[in-house]
Amino acid sequence: MQFSRSSLTLFLLAAVAAVPAIASRVHRAPTSGHTQGLHKAVRKSHKLHGQQAIDSSRVTQIQQALIREHYMNGDANGNWDTTTQAAMQKFQADQGWQTKLMPDSRALKKLGLGPDYSNAINAKNSTFADPPAVSTIPPDQSSGFAAAAGINR
Repeated sequence: MQFSRSSLTLFLLAAVAAVPAIASRVHRAPTSGHTQGLHKAVRKSHKLHGQQAIDSSRVTQIQQALIREHYMNGDANGNWDTTTQAAMQKFQADQGWQTKLMPDSRALKKLGLGPDYSNAINAKNSTFADPPAVSTIPPDQSSGFAAAAGINR
């Protein structure tokens, strides 16, 4: 019995030692260039997302603002050329912002070209139209409002 136990122990130790060696051979990285070609094809078909160029009317607005702030000289031509890019980068650098090729939203707001909120509900000094006269509201609609509000007429 002593001989068979030691043989069994030796056999199990050999099996445990052989498993990592077999596993490393089974899970080899592919050596053919086939998968690389597949990745190249995927890269070629990549589509660009988002806005790729600035509309010429918007470029004109940006140039006019840069001229007004003395970062550009001359007339606004609507072309996003090297002169305009350099002026925008200088403007953004002077503000302590990252200088990108495309204008930063903070820079556009600082130049007065941000969104127009003058007609927003909470805009300062807003003017609101008076509500329509009660006589212009259909009776069935006004009674529905009164009932919903809990007002007895």
